[in-house]
Amino acid sequence: MFVKVCGLSTPESVRAAVDAGADAVGFVLTRSPREVTPDRVRELLAAVPVSTPAVGVFRNEAAVDAVALAREAGLEWVQLHGDRAPGDVRTVHDAGLKLIRAVTMAAGQEAFADWGEELLLIDAAVPGSGEAWDYASVRALGLEGRRWLLAGGLDAENVAGAAAAAGAWGVDVSSGVEQSRGVKDLAKIAAFVAAAKGD
Repeated sequence: MFVKVCGLSTPESVRAAVDAGADAVGFVLTRSPREVTPDRVRELLAAVPVSTPAVGVFRNEAAVDAVALAREAGLEWVQLHGDRAPGDVRTVHDAGLKLIRAVTMAAGQEAFADWGEELLLIDAAVPGSGEAWDYASVRALGLEGRRWLLAGGLDAENVAGAAAAAGAWGVDVSSGVEQSRGVKDLAKIAAFVAAAKGD
């Protein structure tokens, strides 16, 4: 199971995710309680192995602006939330970066098509709520054989069951490993990665 731990903002939380075996880490470069600056990301990357994808997360910024900020932060991966079009994928790829395209379960069917992104992320209909949802409903989207991440309301207690119900290739967590909004709990990070990977 591929595991991404998102919304990291301190060296300690980055090290906790890496040491636990996370396959990718995420840094929020958009307005959020978890927002960090490009300069801060550059500092945090010192704790991230070169082999571990480090992702810059954006919500409604234009793809070209997200690319510019990601480059400023020293990142090679971009995660785009919000209303997107296939041209956004081309913009990221033309810049030589890789893309996680995030969609919610409330999106129209065309949003779940393969637009050429490296990974698709599927979130709850109301993202950011931290609430569990009907993970099994993703199976109706016909994503078998594709690389995609399940997100929204996941924690160490429910991630294994949620991933199995959805048929997920990987999972993404942020609020589910926090002690308070925007503040990561190092023990919860370790527990989540272990639970997701069945350790």
